[in-house]
Amino acid sequence: MTTHTATASGAVARAAARNLPTMYPSVVYDDAPAAIDWLCRAFGFERHLVVPGPNNTVAHAELSIGPAMIMLGSSSAEPPRKSPQTLGATTGGIYVVVDDVDAHAARARAAGAVIVRAPKDEEYGGRLYTCRDLEGHDWSFGTYLPTDAEQR
Repeated sequence: MTTHTATASGAVARAAARNLPTMYPSVVYDDAPAAIDWLCRAFGFERHLVVPGPNNTVAHAELSIGPAMIMLGSSSAEPPRKSPQTLGATTGGIYVVVDDVDAHAARARAAGAVIVRAPKDEEYGGRLYTCRDLEGHDWSFGTYLPTDAEQR
């Protein structure tokens, strides 16, 4: 058995030295190629890496928006990975910081996103909206920075 330990030259230290995040949300889509196109058009993501899988699937993809990144892939039987569309429910959501909430919401709506919570100023600071993508994932976009104490 291999034991992994943190070292000064480990992945976390390398990320910190380059001011890179150490958490990347990962989501699953039944039609990942279509989802990638839609996420870029609706939300403004850019393709960073797309690794095709067999039968028009995506083995692994990385999409960026500003300094943030998500990973995604196609649903599969092994290991069992299902989209909210297949499950009939969502199990969580992703929050992304944007500069103009209202313009972003209009772009998402025009691309077919279902707005489940209209843009609104929040009591705790910032402006936010929530939408559902083409396969049922919940996405929130806002100006609130969780680590910015000046907003509170």
